Amino acid sequence: MPITLRSRREIEMLRNAGRLVAEVLSKLKEYAKPGVSTGELDEMALEMAHEAGAIALFKDYPHPYMDCPFPGAICASVNEQLVHGIPSRKVILEEGDILSVDYGVKLNGYCGDAAFTTGIGQISPQRQKLLDVTDGLLKIAVENMAPGVKWSAIAGMMEAEAKAAGFSVVKDYVGHGIGTEMHEDPKVPNFVSRELLRNDTVLKEGMVLAVEPMVNIGTASVKTLPDGWTVITKDKKCSAHFEYTIAVVQGGCEVLTPWDQLG
Repeated sequence: MPITLRSRREIEMLRNAGRLVAEVLSKLKEYAKPGVSTGELDEMALEMAHEAGAIALFKDYPHPYMDCPFPGAICASVNEQLVHGIPSRKVILEEGDILSVDYGVKLNGYCGDAAFTTGIGQISPQRQKLLDVTDGLLKIAVENMAPGVKWSAIAGMMEAEAKAAGFSVVKDYVGHGIGTEMHEDPKVPNFVSRELLRNDTVLKEGMVLAVEPMVNIGTASVKTLPDGWTVITKDKKCSAHFEYTIAVVQGGCEVLTPWDQLG
């Protein structure tokens, strides 16, 4: 499918949606403490979307092959959970956990999508390194995205940085284009594959991408739990996930969901 290039007006609409995502994630990161449930965080995110007149994109998102739409406004994934963790009042955050929160909205017809991983209280040095490295991969993308750059060049830098740290990059899940729908072309992997090299994406002004590195302490292999949604690492070692919605603009790029720059 052709990749949609967005006008400056559309990028501003996407920025408005992204700003809401950033505000919600910034608040959730502040509230994610020992003793708080992921269900409480989910309720906050849903309420903030409703107050802004936005649609929480994940809420009731259909499962591709099961009759179990996603029940939450956020994905709340703890420790070995990579992505699509189901928020619940029964899941209580504990000292030393790491929590990944993924969140998206549609506001006035345009989408924003972002994620962070944070430590709950004091976490181990290894888990902190995992967070720092994965966040660093996202920063590599921001520093290098510009018109004319091949995505494979950026993906290669991201993959090399993770491997140099002794971690593995998840290959089962990748980023994506985003605009009036949450998932649009192109696919945006965080690693280099033969498929990417055959069908590389050359960045162009007006492209808007959801870039989301996912990195594991151990094996890159993952599996889905019987609930149909929650994805965990096969070796049950921790995973981290960071994401921005990013617009390619003249001379570089702009982060539309700057959740870590608020406060």
